[in-house]
Amino acid sequence: MGTIGIRDLSRHASQVIDQVSSTGSPMIVTKHGRPVAAVVAVDPDALEDFILATAPEYVAARRAADADLTAGRTRPAAAVIDQVRRHD
Repeated sequence: MGTIGIRDLSRHASQVIDQVSSTGSPMIVTKHGRPVAAVVAVDPDALEDFILATAPEYVAARRAADADLTAGRTRPAAAVIDQVRRHD
């Protein structure tokens, strides 16, 4: 995995994209020496999964669900389905 400054990325974006795409190795983008973004190759067949896995609202919802599970604030799916069926 390499790094590239944001200015160099703006000058050589096409080459960086080609390199990441061909090698599959991400490129970390830095601004003033600090990592701020990553250029990663994306498998078109897994694009939806990639978007969901990195969407802030989805990540926050997953963390909240994990906290609920850890705290015991969950119910078995069968109980929820039974409840829904009773209200139909």
